[in-house]
Order: sequence, then C-alpha cells, then structure tokens
Amino acid sequence: MSEHDTPRDDAPAWGSDAPEKSVLNIGFMALSDSASVVVAATQGFAEKYGLSLRLHRQTSWASLRDRLLSGELDAAHSLYGLIYGVQLGLGGAPATDMAVLMGLNQNGQSINLSHSLQAAGVTNGEALRQHVHQHEARLTFAQTFPTGTHAMWLYYWLASQGIHPLRDVDSVVVPPPQMIEHLEAQRIDGFCVGEPWTAKAVDEQLGCTVTTIQAIWPDHPEKVLGCTRAFVEQNPNTARALIMAVLDAARFIDDNEENKRSTAQLLSGSEYVNAPVSAITPRFLGQYQDGLGHTWQDEHPLRFHAGGLVNQPYLSDAMWFMTQFRRWGLLRSDPDYLGIARQVQQLALYRQAASALGIAVPAEMRSSTLQDGTCWDGSDPAAYARSFHLHALADSPAAAL
Repeated sequence: MSEHDTPRDDAPAWGSDAPEKSVLNIGFMALSDSASVVVAATQGFAEKYGLSLRLHRQTSWASLRDRLLSGELDAAHSLYGLIYGVQLGLGGAPATDMAVLMGLNQNGQSINLSHSLQAAGVTNGEALRQHVHQHEARLTFAQTFPTGTHAMWLYYWLASQGIHPLRDVDSVVVPPPQMIEHLEAQRIDGFCVGEPWTAKAVDEQLGCTVTTIQAIWPDHPEKVLGCTRAFVEQNPNTARALIMAVLDAARFIDDNEENKRSTAQLLSGSEYVNAPVSAITPRFLGQYQDGLGHTWQDEHPLRFHAGGLVNQPYLSDAMWFMTQFRRWGLLRSDPDYLGIARQVQQLALYRQAASALGIAVPAEMRSSTLQDGTCWDGSDPAAYARSFHLHALADSPAAAL
C-alpha cells in the first residue's frame, strides 16, 4: 500500500470514552478473510482510535480459542461457530460467556473434492452421493473445527445431496493451511475451508471446487471479531474503538479494486497468510475457476463491508448456527436461541461505532433463501432445526451420537 492509502488523521476526540487498554493482542488464522483485521493493525487504522494492535497468527482454531479464553489474546478473527460453541460449552472448552463485536466478512469459502474423485468422474453432488452409497470404503472429509462454520457448511451441503454427514462419511478436523498437504497425501477426499486454500488446491491440480458456500447461501455469514464478554465488560471503550478500527479498514478494502489488490498483496506476506498472491487475488475479486474448465465472475464475492451490510452482528445469523448445532445433535435440546444471541451479539456497541463513522446500521434480523429453497429469518428456530429430511437431533430415535 502506498502512502496515499494511509487513512486521514480525523479520529474523534472521545475524552472520557478513551480506550481503557491501548495495546491489544489480536489473534488470526492464515485466511483471506482475516484481511480487515490485518489492515486495521498494519495500515494506520487502529492508531486513529488510540489503539495498537499486535497480530498473532495461530496454528489452529483450537489454539486460538484457548488463547482467547486464557486472556493471551484480547480478541480475534474467529469462526462464528467457535464463539457460540464456547458460549454453549461445546467442542471441548468450558462454557464461557462470549461476545461477537461485528461481522468480518461474507462469502469466500468452498468445498473441494480430491483429484482421485475428480478422475473417477465424481465432480458434483449427485455423483458423490452415488459413489458414497455404492462403495463400501468410506470417504473422509476435512473441516476446520467441530462447531465451526466449515463443519456446518459441509454437513449442510452433504445432507442436501442425500449424504448423511455423521453416518455415511468420516469427518476430521484439519487447520486451514494444512488442507493442501492432507489432500496431496491422500489422507482426505475433500474439504471445506476458506480462501486461499481452495483456490490453491485448484491451481495445483489437486482436485476441483464442487461448490462455493455462497452458492448455498448467498452473502452467508462467516468470520466475526470475537472476544470474551468479560473483555467487553472491563473495556467497553476499547471494544468500541476496536470495532471502529476494523470497520474503517473493512470500508477501505471494499472501496475499490485497487484497494482489494493491494490488500491481497499484503496478505500474501509470510507473516500473514503466506500464500501466493496468485491464489489470493482472483477469488478476492470474485474471479473463480473450479478445476473442471469452468470460469466465472461470482455474483457474491468475498466482501468485507458493503456499506455496513456485512458488519452488523445479525441476531438471525447467530441463531442459524445454533439451529445447526441442534440439528446435528451437538445440542441435546433447544436453547433459548434469541436470548443467547442477544447476550453474545454486541449490537449496542456496534451501533455506537458504526454511527460514529457514519455507517448505516441494518435491522437486527435478516431474511435469506438458501440453495434448498428454505427461507431462514430467525422467526422459528426450533421448528427450522427439525425441518430437515436429514438430521441427528439428540431426541430423535435415529440420532447418530
């Protein structure tokens, strides 16, 4: 980035609202959707709001979670489902009150199949279903965290193809940067992960992209800026300033193609994503190839701001992940979907930050139509969780637990 890209020094004078803590340790994973956090920390945005952000790249989502809970990290680029898994005491960590400060991105995740499946003509959901049900050898698919977004996307898509994700295939956890290695070593038959790892797999002819997640849910929720609720309660001004810094950085990235390209170049560095810029930039810009000879400009590319539509911590987005926890038996009964979402989503703090930056704040709930034709709007989460043909609800006689 050039000196002309440096944000103006026009931060408001908060007076008594000055940050309680000025130096923050921020965790992130080597993924393209960490962009707004990386840009906020390295391009002068944090300083505008009285903060210095120290970035700490993590080796796995489990280590990121553990460091958030221990206080080694103040906040982090995080999986939506990780925050809610901890809130609900799922996934191997003690139940801890958590906070979602804002959404970081929408779109930009995919499901890839291995070269061996591709060579066998398994390049779509129907062919995969037939393969799974006609062969005794079980396929193994990787996702990134037991309660994470990628596990839920993978389960959702497999089920939509008539493949039960808990009975018909094996699911393993692999950190995002290690997906390529596992695919190349033929330890897995496919994976669901964020960019740039799906693009890199295609570039290296290690298989094909069978679906993007935005094809399943256009403008789906993905990563969030998360922390413990204790951090917010002890440092409310700091939390607001952090939201403003990352929100400002997100607005910068989405402003024009030049900013997106320069951000992709920054991310490619060894201290951040550590991947070729040729694997980051195209899908960063919505330019896709699937390894099957198809190329397209995606209507729902990876985006970080979109006038604030990306960043609102929607209650309905949070509730959707809880419905999937319930659907797959991670929760043995229906939680207070709306009540828990209201506790975790820091709507008031986000509204203050966005309003101070002149960014519109959309409604707390949003309505989305998913690939299978179902409409999700958060109005009846318990019924929605039970509505699917394939599920493993804990109180079902067929539960696979």
